Amino acid sequence: MMALTKYIKKRDFKKTPEPKGKKSKQSKNLTFVVQRHDASHLHFDFRLELDGVLKSWAVPKGPSLNPGDKRLAVQVEDHPLSYGKFEGVIPKGNYGAGTVEIWDNGTYAPESDTNGTATSTLRKGLKSGSLKITLHGKKLKGSFALVRLKDGKEKNWLLIKHRDEFATNGKGSPSTKKIQTPVTSVRSPRAKERKFKDFIKPMLATLTDEPFDNPDWLFEVKWDGYRAIAEMNKGEAKFYSRNGLSFHELYPEVAAELKKIKKDCIIDGEVVVLDEHGKPSFQKLQQFGMKRDFPILYYVFDCLSYNGKDITDKPLVERKKILKKLLPKSNILKYSEHIPADGIRFYKESKKLNLEGIMAKRADSVYEIGRRTTNWLKVKNHNTQEAIIAGYTAPRASRKYFGSLVLGIYQKGKLKYIGHTGTGYMEKTLKDVYEQLQPYTTESSPFDTKVPLNAAVTWVKPVLVCNVKYSELTHDGILRHPVFMGLRIDKKANEVDQLETNMKTATKKKPARKLAKKTSRKTSDEKGKTIKANGHEVPVTNTQKIFWPDESYTKGDVIDYYNTISSYILPHLKDRPQSLKRNPNGIKDKGFFHKDAGEAAPSWVEHIEVRSDSTQKIVNYILCNNKATLLYLANLGCIELNPWNSRIKNPDHPDYLIMDIDPSDNNTFKEVVDVAVVIKEVLDKAGASCYCKTSGATGIHIYVPLHAAYAYEQARHFAELVAALTAEQIPKLATVERSLDKRKGRIYVDYLQNSRGQTLSSVYSIRPVPGATVSTPIEWKELTHELDPKNFTIKTIHKRLDKLGDIFGGVLKDKNNLVKCVKALEGT
Repeated sequence: MMALTKYIKKRDFKKTPEPKGKKSKQSKNLTFVVQRHDASHLHFDFRLELDGVLKSWAVPKGPSLNPGDKRLAVQVEDHPLSYGKFEGVIPKGNYGAGTVEIWDNGTYAPESDTNGTATSTLRKGLKSGSLKITLHGKKLKGSFALVRLKDGKEKNWLLIKHRDEFATNGKGSPSTKKIQTPVTSVRSPRAKERKFKDFIKPMLATLTDEPFDNPDWLFEVKWDGYRAIAEMNKGEAKFYSRNGLSFHELYPEVAAELKKIKKDCIIDGEVVVLDEHGKPSFQKLQQFGMKRDFPILYYVFDCLSYNGKDITDKPLVERKKILKKLLPKSNILKYSEHIPADGIRFYKESKKLNLEGIMAKRADSVYEIGRRTTNWLKVKNHNTQEAIIAGYTAPRASRKYFGSLVLGIYQKGKLKYIGHTGTGYMEKTLKDVYEQLQPYTTESSPFDTKVPLNAAVTWVKPVLVCNVKYSELTHDGILRHPVFMGLRIDKKANEVDQLETNMKTATKKKPARKLAKKTSRKTSDEKGKTIKANGHEVPVTNTQKIFWPDESYTKGDVIDYYNTISSYILPHLKDRPQSLKRNPNGIKDKGFFHKDAGEAAPSWVEHIEVRSDSTQKIVNYILCNNKATLLYLANLGCIELNPWNSRIKNPDHPDYLIMDIDPSDNNTFKEVVDVAVVIKEVLDKAGASCYCKTSGATGIHIYVPLHAAYAYEQARHFAELVAALTAEQIPKLATVERSLDKRKGRIYVDYLQNSRGQTLSSVYSIRPVPGATVSTPIEWKELTHELDPKNFTIKTIHKRLDKLGDIFGGVLKDKNNLVKCVKALEGT
């Protein structure tokens, strides 16, 4: 029996995220896991729990449900049970370097244990070289055999599916497909092979700008996924995309569930995948092939045929009544609910939930196959666009495969350039998209006119279509700040012939009267407007765009502020990855966070690739190390700046810990001050030096300098101790309860901000709130009930700085000994 010594000997656990693990107590129900391992060669690792470890085999082609497929399975070293939950990237230079993802898991049992316990039966089967088991997984179900080959090598086995109700026959029906190697998307040649000759084109909606109320209309959620038609005929399903691409292989779970529908019918809906928050995610749908942890659903909203009879001429409300009765109870097939008349409220609720938008449909409308009609309307919450990939630029820095995708759409039969996107890619996505583009590379540009790009371009034939999200549209139809969301396998390039936006395009605005006299700046709408900084020409645009409607402050005021404040704020930003909070439409827009922004930045902007602990994705963070970069960020609409607590030289060791005093809506700022005073008293008892600043909104931030001497976990533990002692002293006012419901009106002392990658608004950062307030350092003697954070704005802070200078500088210089601080607090 192999031991974990082999597993441990092969790995350096200081360099690999794999669990070190120990032999564990056996589970009550024996578990199995299949992990997709994209290493030097893609393969699948088949692992069975036995005697406190995972018995493991590498299966190059992956398991199959077809008894005719005898898969080679090479036995490898035992793995710890904790490995069954491992997903992540094993770094280069380590054993098994590559990406590991859970493909299937569940429980298993020996096919028969009449001669003893399950464990003893399995041991005997393993020793004899004939292991017969029953799997209860999400994808792998039923009886299987592992049979050792008699080739003298002992390690080579065959994994074989037994014939039972879960076996396939390879004839291609929805329930008889071989399990394929999961893919992130479908390559175009393969897509053509699986396209139905006869298919129904769905009815399409027209984009409209505003929601409305009307008793003659009904309103549904606009689902963020792939449109799909299902035809049921005598218990068999024909399931495909809007352009006839078969969905059987991509989404076998849905295809199998459709067989539960008892009546012959044709239904119309959307395939979606829900993210960790239970919301539809197009990106999760793109990744579903290789990571099936998230639930897949088929939301059905219309019925075209029932019991073999065409019902497209019936009113929509009648068709939906038929549909609702038609669908069986299911965790996958879902009826798409609607509300009548009240479209404006429904739209507002969809925005709160950050959904893609809503659909408005005339209640009495007929179903018009293949037509785009104004009887169905769509109202978007986000600017998204389908775009044709026309080329890609060379990669920069440490990125592989390509830098940006060049995008276009057809207008009057000619391809028009609409921008390029260099963000939104996982490392796997970069590779997959690059490989799919290779058959279409060409020497000549598919555009008739010259494309404004500052990098070498590889042109491709305009075949593949992608989805992008963007902030706004320029006057000449160029997407601003587009982010790649995924490839669209359900769209042809010739279908992409219009720009869709329900937000106003970027417009030239008159300068505000208040500010016109205070600045000699020419409007940024003049061609070639730049600001010189650090030897670079920094382009600035739309400086007269109103960011604060009540105060008439503009984007130009943001740029001016950071231009003049740079010597104060840059020391607090230097060498710290930036999580960009962007409000390109001003403070009335919620804006969005943009971390992976370095690749799309000018060549003189420093950036660094960092692997996210939570998602295991590579994020290309910008480093704001000089005035030119600061102005570049301001021009992106970064009203607020959010640096890490640690710098790139010591990413796991913060330069300070932060106590974030976070009030509820019913708390006063005087109460916030009272909590801050108690925290200061606790820190004084600990002997810790500390500094205070307004959050720029309703809270206060207290910083304790650490000089990168401690890990994040140590900093967070001390912060938790301080927070707990504070709550003990003023239990009616302060709490460490994060949940709003459990706070009961008390002020939350947030110590959880002290983790790698967590960010808060920087000192001297503007906040996107009314008044254009600034996160401002204050002296402890100022921390009284007379303190008003609204007094510190982009128009008032300069006088304060002229008088006091940077009173926050000690945060970067002081040192505190946390060991001594904890000892000082013992017994308090």
